[in-house]
Amino acid sequence: MSDVISQRLAHLRKVHGIPQSELSEAMGFKDRQTLSAIESGARRIKADELIRAASKLGVSPEVFTDPYRLVGEGRFSWRHTDASTDELCAFEEKAGVWIAMYRRLCEQRGECNSPILPRMDLTKKSSFEEAQKYGEELAEQLELGPIPARNLEVAVQKSLKTLVLHVNSNKGISGAACQVSKLNVILINRDESDERRHFDLAHELFHILTWDVMPPEHFETTTLPKKREQKRVEDLANNFAAGLLMPSSALARHLETLPSGISALTEWLNKLGKELEVSAVALKWRLVNLGELSAVDARKIDDSSLRNHGQVLVSRKRPPLFSAVFVETLFWGLAEGKISARKAARLLDMTIDDMLCLLDDYGLETNIDL
Repeated sequence: MSDVISQRLAHLRKVHGIPQSELSEAMGFKDRQTLSAIESGARRIKADELIRAASKLGVSPEVFTDPYRLVGEGRFSWRHTDASTDELCAFEEKAGVWIAMYRRLCEQRGECNSPILPRMDLTKKSSFEEAQKYGEELAEQLELGPIPARNLEVAVQKSLKTLVLHVNSNKGISGAACQVSKLNVILINRDESDERRHFDLAHELFHILTWDVMPPEHFETTTLPKKREQKRVEDLANNFAAGLLMPSSALARHLETLPSGISALTEWLNKLGKELEVSAVALKWRLVNLGELSAVDARKIDDSSLRNHGQVLVSRKRPPLFSAVFVETLFWGLAEGKISARKAARLLDMTIDDMLCLLDDYGLETNIDL
């Protein structure tokens, strides 16, 4: 807890733009070296010092110790179109509460261990072919089968110990990757189409696996022009996702029926894209990269004829909120008395009745003493 307090104190001081010398004076220190020692973890902070720091920063003292918050602890990277910085920051704070609650319950359950992730020798200078190759190799390692997109989420959570959350995000927010102590998280907008959610999951997984080598942008827009270096990282992530969701092993048996003629190709791409639960447009360019389809023919196929697999979209079934792993952990916490129903509902930003419906969505009996 002392390390958490030190980290949060340093973060809040920087967020509020207060120099160490100014906060040191408010806390009653003769020089800033004492505060520096506290922020570095070399010295413990006393209760009265913490109260004075909270007063200066304009926050409640519990902000420094509340295990159900992330205060400067998480590294986030958000994909969005037109969301404002204020909207993204507000949603990040909300998501941080969900993540902190899950982490806290896992710690109490004895299941919070730092995940061991597969190593990928990729850098910003790596080729797109190398990124695709690593995607294919991971699909094989995770045993994703003939339809990788369908099995990816379970494999990411079970084998890579990375929490996946389907969330009701603000309009324009596709999802995010997040790293906190002992936990990796991927958030996906549950209002997106199946193929889009699969792509977002694979794309964010790339960032989780390469974060230390290629740190992603905090707020990654999908519309505005990117810096050359940033664009390179995102293109590598897209190629990795293509290899992961559409490995050559999964495509091989279908290539025997690859037709000629633009009309027949369009129909074939839509049918196979739907079967593999990926975008037909992404499938088209994946075949180009594999040398199975010429770029000339690919450009002749109008992308608009491939959207929604060539069908009129009437309605879209959303996945349940959050995920089975998350909700089952919440259920355990409620059943074991580790967290009250009232507090859990408040942290989830829902009513108790809504929370009971959430448990029911995952087939969990709600005969808990609430």
